[in-house]
Amino acid sequence: MMAIYGPLRLILDVAFFIMLVHIIMSWLINFQVLNLRQPLVGQIWEGLNRLLEPIYTPVRRILPDTRPLDLAPLVVFIIIISLRDYILPSLLLG
Repeated sequence: MMAIYGPLRLILDVAFFIMLVHIIMSWLINFQVLNLRQPLVGQIWEGLNRLLEPIYTPVRRILPDTRPLDLAPLVVFIIIISLRDYILPSLLLG
């Protein structure tokens, strides 16, 4: 079981870190600390959006429309945390 648990835990940890960077970067962009016209910032932001958009899109279809507030990242973040910390250990190690 540890052969399955290790890689799954690593994938969830990487997804957690990428989402955390995306969330913090979105705050910094919205508060105008970062500028999307800077080439490096724009490239990182576009890459993160391309990476995470396929994960957010199905969640957005399920959630009600809260137009100014996007709740999809929060829902996916909670799902990743619960999978990583509670569900996966209880299924594979319990």
